[in-house]
Amino acid sequence: MPVRTRVTVPLEFPDGYRTTAEVVTFNGLSDGKEHLALALGDAAGAELPLVRLHSECMTGDVFGSQRCDCGPQLREAVERIAEVGGYLLYLRQEGRGIGLYAKLDAYALQEQGMDTYEANRALGHADDEREYTAAAQMLEALGAEAVELLTNNPDKSRQLRELGVDVRAVRPTGVHASPANVRYLQAKVTHTQHTIDLAPAS
Repeated sequence: MPVRTRVTVPLEFPDGYRTTAEVVTFNGLSDGKEHLALALGDAAGAELPLVRLHSECMTGDVFGSQRCDCGPQLREAVERIAEVGGYLLYLRQEGRGIGLYAKLDAYALQEQGMDTYEANRALGHADDEREYTAAAQMLEALGAEAVELLTNNPDKSRQLRELGVDVRAVRPTGVHASPANVRYLQAKVTHTQHTIDLAPAS
């Protein structure tokens, strides 16, 4: 997949953290969506770039919603990748692939007592409808044949490996638990074996 555009963008997060990203766009991705890659740190010079597949979350990334951990994960990933060199792939797969409106419909069902996966199923969706062919194409276009993956989600490493990406290691993200999202995080552990340690601090 050919690279379409590269543009330098200075970043500043609400807590004051600043860095610079080279934002990369692509032609001909498999799903036709406008996914982005953010090259951070010395991405091109990294022997084994650190890579995060971050699915778009408007409520968490933009508005700071406490119902998920997406915003804090995005902030953490940018800094960790910038320190060692690598790529954050910002994938337009809102709501684990079901879309923004359906995600908010699922939130309404969660308010009636369902967990995040039960709500998706009640709406006729799968637990997780994301597919990472476009991500593999982006990494190929960037020349990142072997990577370290920053994730708590075993499905991401499994899919990338099946798509031919050499995932040498998996690094967990931090645990960003709050009273508003702890049930959501526990559901991720229970339903999809996310590697999130929710044990109480001793």
